[in-house]
Amino acid sequence: LARALATEPDVLFMDEPTSNLDPASTLVIEDITKAARDRGTKIVFITHDMGQARRLADDVVFMHRGKVLEHSPAAAFFNQPASAEAGDYMAGKIIL
Repeated sequence: LARALATEPDVLFMDEPTSNLDPASTLVIEDITKAARDRGTKIVFITHDMGQARRLADDVVFMHRGKVLEHSPAAAFFNQPASAEAGDYMAGKIIL
């Protein structure tokens, strides 16, 4: 992460960067991610952790079966998802 941010990228893609980390390390990565966002880097952060998405997201793209079902501001997505699949996922259901 430090090497990627050293180049001051316009966009940074992060695919499940905290999936195997302990909570303290996860917090460090989230803080670094927020600082990069605040400096103007657009972060594309892939996660299955809805708590983490709530903490970090400005916008949400919800995908299912390889298709984008929703793209909306985070507040709108978490308060009232537009698709049944997103609502079910956030309710903890397994969607197929």
